[in-house]
Amino acid sequence: MNSLYNRDVISALDFDRKTMDYLFHEAEKIRQELEVKGILDYCRNKIMVTVFLEPSTRTRLSFQFAMTRLGGIVVDFGLEQAASIAKGESFEDTIRMVDGYKPNIIVLRHREPGSSRKAAEIASAPVINAGDGWNEHPTQALLDLYTIWREIKKIDGVTLGIMGDLKYGRTPSSLSYAISKYDDVKIYYIAPKELQIRREVLEKIDRRVEWRMVERVEEVIEELDVLYVTRLQKERFSDPSEYERLKGSYNLTINLLKKFKKLPIIMHPLPRVDELSPEVDSLPQAKYFTQAENGVYIRAALIKSILTE
Repeated sequence: MNSLYNRDVISALDFDRKTMDYLFHEAEKIRQELEVKGILDYCRNKIMVTVFLEPSTRTRLSFQFAMTRLGGIVVDFGLEQAASIAKGESFEDTIRMVDGYKPNIIVLRHREPGSSRKAAEIASAPVINAGDGWNEHPTQALLDLYTIWREIKKIDGVTLGIMGDLKYGRTPSSLSYAISKYDDVKIYYIAPKELQIRREVLEKIDRRVEWRMVERVEEVIEELDVLYVTRLQKERFSDPSEYERLKGSYNLTINLLKKFKKLPIIMHPLPRVDELSPEVDSLPQAKYFTQAENGVYIRAALIKSILTE
């Protein structure tokens, strides 16, 4: 049953397990239909506007491809530097202007935490949070769980390691919230102390999952079903010297992985910098490009569910 019709998607906490399972099956259905038809008509005559006020490649493109594959129309807001925001227009006025053109759905990325919630309060069209600063990225969490579900055939009972910049990264928080809706999940947060997961995230998942903080992936890698690697979020550091000091403090290489008999599947939200060696790409456990491809299908399922009863 579709419970998402005409709803905003602001946080991974907005999804319950039943809704996520529904979306996984919808994504599979759309995947199969696209293999036959190429373009579907679920969203014919519907308009999606993508407002990305922070750089993006995969998220922007996968939303645009998803809507196009559903038969809908995409209008892109364009670069922030070329918009009236560069002249001093307020965020609120920008959202009012975009909403005034009567899109059926707004996909928003912004550097400020809480910006998507603010936009949803202003706009009459449903708003999807495509990343609000260091806070959250709920549709990334959806495609992450969809990938785990497809690769491992389950989410219940999974042991997940999330490695990297857990303090400034938005994907670790949303993934933690989403996977906490499943049973018997264990999370290892793998990071230097300075980059460990934020306290507010732990407070929201506490007693829902078993979790533990560790500093080195070698301590836990053979226990993991999934290793989720994230980059150091250079753009979120207020102190450049702190970034330089922590740069290179974690790095997944082929030589490191060869030391272990059992390897988990390896995921990454991309883009990567130097935390994940390109040599790892050749391993059968490397699933991050498959993960990116899965974004089109799960986002198509989400868009279809929001725009059609």
